[in-house]
Amino acid sequence: MEQLHEKYAADSDGGLRILAFPSNQFGKQEPGSEAQIKDFVKKYNVSFDMFGKIDVNGATEHPLYTYLKSVQAGFVTNNIKWNFTKFVINKEGKPVARFGPTDDPIPAVEDKVKELMAEP
Repeated sequence: MEQLHEKYAADSDGGLRILAFPSNQFGKQEPGSEAQIKDFVKKYNVSFDMFGKIDVNGATEHPLYTYLKSVQAGFVTNNIKWNFTKFVINKEGKPVARFGPTDDPIPAVEDKVKELMAEP
């Protein structure tokens, strides 16, 4: 994701914005505090926006994820199955694609980003 951020964030038409929302709903994958998580990703030179931990499934899921999942359904169920699920949202704020945690951002997400950036 960092490669995509570096490549497309400076686009003259507003560019790509990557927003990361850690979640601890997947086997304690993100057990640290917000500060610890941000410190951890420094070793990967992450420069896109990292937000605080949220729930992405269930009764306490963040409203953003309720919306994203309602517009871009998942495979079999709408639940987020693991961290690194990726949503692509167009300039109008509408989710236009959803990629699973095992989908490689390059080329899958990049192809969708290129398509959106080419639209008039």
